[in-house]
Amino acid sequence: MSRSVLDMSMSLDGYVADPNDYLGGEGGERLHKWADAQTGPVQQFQSEWKAAGAILAGRRTAELMDHWGGDHGGAPIFVPSHRPPSPAARWIHPLVTYVNDGIASAMAQAKSAAGDRDVQVRGGAYTVQKALEAGVLDEVQIHHIPVLLGAGHRLFDVLPSEIELEIIQVIDTPQATHIRYRVRY
Repeated sequence: MSRSVLDMSMSLDGYVADPNDYLGGEGGERLHKWADAQTGPVQQFQSEWKAAGAILAGRRTAELMDHWGGDHGGAPIFVPSHRPPSPAARWIHPLVTYVNDGIASAMAQAKSAAGDRDVQVRGGAYTVQKALEAGVLDEVQIHHIPVLLGAGHRLFDVLPSEIELEIIQVIDTPQATHIRYRVRY
């Protein structure tokens, strides 16, 4: 059975992007340097990313990443959005599907496309918050980076209520502490 798994790098003070929403600028790039290491844990995470059956991504994230060139390692991409896709997303990227009837529908379509493989959730913060609110996010994997950015966009800034998590895995490396949680609704 397909699981939906958020996989996100985050500063210790909760930021996932710099103040301009750009993951590669200012402090944002610092959040992803851990993935350059060729250690066992990094290879494990890369294998998980490559094995995903589908991707669910927030509109801003998908557009900032130029829809990952139209697919994410061959996996289809689902983007929940209240607005129609840009012409590039609609015509140039046939494996990118914009879903305009809510996060639950987008996740259901992504899980259907993924089959028995996982759906990797690729942010942004608003999309993650809506997925938690709708009860459609199964697991949260956070790569805690030992830095305090002090500004930017926080992943869990607005939540509908308290949400219980169960720790299912912790991997500590010099570059990051990787914690995987099961969401308990």
